[in-house]
Amino acid sequence: MQSIGNFESLRYFIPELILSGAILIVLITDLIARGKARGLVTGLTVASLAAATVYAVKLYGVGSALLFTDMIAIDPFAVYFKLLFYVATALVVMVAFISPDTRKVDLGEFAALMLTVALGMSLMASAVDLLMMVIGLEMVSIASYVLAGFLKGNRRSSEAALKYVIYGAASSGVMIYGMSILFGLTGSTNIFGIAEGLAQQEPYRLATLVAIGFILAGIGYKISIVPFHFWTPDVYEGAPIPVTAFLSVGPKAAGFAMMVRVFYSGLSQAGSDGRWLPVAGLDWPSLLAAFAAATMTFGNLAAIPQNNLKRLLAYSTIAHAGYMLMGFVVLSNTGVLAVLFYLGVYLIMNLGAFFVVIAMAKQARGEDISHYRGLVWRSPFLAVAMAAFLFSLIGLPPSAGFIGKLYLFAAVIREKYYWLAVVGVLNSVVSLYYYARILKAMFFDAAETEGRLPVPAAARVLIVVLLVPTVGLGLWWSPLWDLASRSLAFIAP
Repeated sequence: MQSIGNFESLRYFIPELILSGAILIVLITDLIARGKARGLVTGLTVASLAAATVYAVKLYGVGSALLFTDMIAIDPFAVYFKLLFYVATALVVMVAFISPDTRKVDLGEFAALMLTVALGMSLMASAVDLLMMVIGLEMVSIASYVLAGFLKGNRRSSEAALKYVIYGAASSGVMIYGMSILFGLTGSTNIFGIAEGLAQQEPYRLATLVAIGFILAGIGYKISIVPFHFWTPDVYEGAPIPVTAFLSVGPKAAGFAMMVRVFYSGLSQAGSDGRWLPVAGLDWPSLLAAFAAATMTFGNLAAIPQNNLKRLLAYSTIAHAGYMLMGFVVLSNTGVLAVLFYLGVYLIMNLGAFFVVIAMAKQARGEDISHYRGLVWRSPFLAVAMAAFLFSLIGLPPSAGFIGKLYLFAAVIREKYYWLAVVGVLNSVVSLYYYARILKAMFFDAAETEGRLPVPAAARVLIVVLLVPTVGLGLWWSPLWDLASRSLAFIAP
């Protein structure tokens, strides 16, 4: 494995350098314009993310190497996640420009915080050292706390931020304590050094399992798996809708990237035929399989009685974290590939659903399902778009979500986790009920008010940008699958 010096490493760190420079430029521009250059700030932010995306694509041809004294990896795996992060951030910044929740806030500060989260997520996906993982995670977390409470005069937003801070600080502390135990056992904070240390000696099994549990608490909090999910519904409901949309996809994907680094590269060894073996016979996959089943089941059952659409989608994100965890626990390249593909699909369809909620926010004057009654008569475009996104979230053909779940279930069945596949299928059936409540309200219930709902042209464009791949990838999914396959290669000890 090639290790590159600090100065030469800067050549492969250009996307992150672009984001760092963009944060300063956006803040200075906003300061000079005194918060009145919303369009310029949005344009600068999106342009910087586009530039970072272009340079990230170029890194696909570099191969794999370690940067900055083996703190960060540059490999196709990290590049794939950077593309997801930058696309999601750009879309959310653009929708924030027209969202009623963020129309009167300082968009310069908002954009700078979004860029900070994007930078932190890049570090999380690339980090191969526990210290760098903590830095990336805290950069994402602290900026996310501020974003959740960005509506300063809104009590729900302030409450969401406070809960987010308290729970986040506790989970980070527990995770760091678990990392310190691993350092004490192996004498290394580098995940490859940890894997080597655990493989060469008979580890203290209890201490190692405690460390794994504590680390899982920190990462599990970020990706909202049971029992570390408790912050999700309240924060998603209270945060501005664009922030909720972003938290549901960006930090979640970063958490899965970090999880693969820690549990595959640090706590497993590459075997034959694309399979992995836990170091020292530690059976952490069985533990995570139980978490996956609990996460799917709780998320779907808790979503059934919800009437607030943001809260319903929050429980939906918990359930989808359980689906993705299925592919993770099978300890095979096929499972990781299915997770990569599903993360790309999930970003598209979940952001699409939230963007419809944003488009409805001003006209509906509420977020309850009842406000969507008769939507097909008031705005056929929004009703049809929302139906397509919900069909994909359920996993019905022909949609991108169906293909994503198909690959996840195939990976689970291939590794003979039959019981987990059955739990996943049953949970998909349960999810059909609460998503169908929204469809019933839009297409079969009478509208509470008369008149057409105006949808801004910008909102229509952003929804179409997500609607096309949601439907198209259900019919022709090879472009995203090929990209995910190319990105499967990540540095292993």
